[in-house]
Amino acid sequence: MRAVWFDTFGVLPELREVADPEPSAAGVVVRVEATGLCRSDWHGWLGHDDGIGLPHVPGHELVGVIDAIGPLVTCFAVGQRVTVPFVCACGDCPECASGNAQVCRNQTQPGFTHWGSYAERVALHNADINLIRVPDDLDAGAAALLGCRFATSYRGLVHQARVVAGETLVVVGCGGVGLSAVMIGAALGARVIAVDISVDALAAAARAGAVYTVNSSGMSDDAVVERIRLLSDGGAQVSVEALGRENTVGIAIRSLATRGRHVQIGLLAEDPRLPLGEVIGRELAVLGSHGMPASDYPELMALVAGGSLRPQDLIAARIPLAEAPGALAAMSAALPAAGVTLIDLTLP
Repeated sequence: MRAVWFDTFGVLPELREVADPEPSAAGVVVRVEATGLCRSDWHGWLGHDDGIGLPHVPGHELVGVIDAIGPLVTCFAVGQRVTVPFVCACGDCPECASGNAQVCRNQTQPGFTHWGSYAERVALHNADINLIRVPDDLDAGAAALLGCRFATSYRGLVHQARVVAGETLVVVGCGGVGLSAVMIGAALGARVIAVDISVDALAAAARAGAVYTVNSSGMSDDAVVERIRLLSDGGAQVSVEALGRENTVGIAIRSLATRGRHVQIGLLAEDPRLPLGEVIGRELAVLGSHGMPASDYPELMALVAGGSLRPQDLIAARIPLAEAPGALAAMSAALPAAGVTLIDLTLP
């Protein structure tokens, strides 16, 4: 099969022929229809994840059709269209038993613990626990984005921060994760303030439902916080940092009202310094969101299938697999492209 492959961190990957994967006893092999180009894959390619072995094939948010199954799979069959959380759970540990499969202690992650979905086929483990059926008529881009950034934002806002209608939500960083948070927040009835340095990203945020946009280019961090506080009448009830930089994490936390909730979704190359004085003094909550268990997907899938949420509207470009190496490397640019790039394996 064809796959995007690299054997040195930070060196441009190449498209090459590699052996087809085989299903594990409780797993499947999925023929990939589409997969998202995600900043998490970029972090992995640069060597920021010490769990990745070389050589490697990236990619972790996907939709496709089951091509082969292991002998222990009972709930799925060849030919079914599926997606999967980027955290694949074991189903047996205490975290899984408590309903928190997204932090399974024995988790596997395509594109991180093993070869991923920048390929014509990908192996997925513990299929009966992790696979999610996808309607045949659902847009491939919408389905693929449910595997990582959209589901992570959904869980962060709905299950972690518990956003309610009428609250103010500030989203710092309007890439794929940030735009997902904007769209979900708007659908929940929140007043969304979007912050970014890109005019195009802010325009996309406005289309996704942001009430206000703040172009932070050339502004000091203090000035950005002051602007957000002005627009939110003293501070937002909820903030999301979706970029993964120390100063923007600080902006998001400092923009909160007293007893506000911060959701950290953006991945950082190193642990940041946080304004913990404000966290303590104003009793702020700092929450993480690390994907969503497959058991919680039905509520999200129903909103997407019914049209209340449209992840496909966040897709700015659809590229063939052959363009994925260059697109991954291009994420190192200081100003990333607005919207989501989808790697569409149906394109020539």
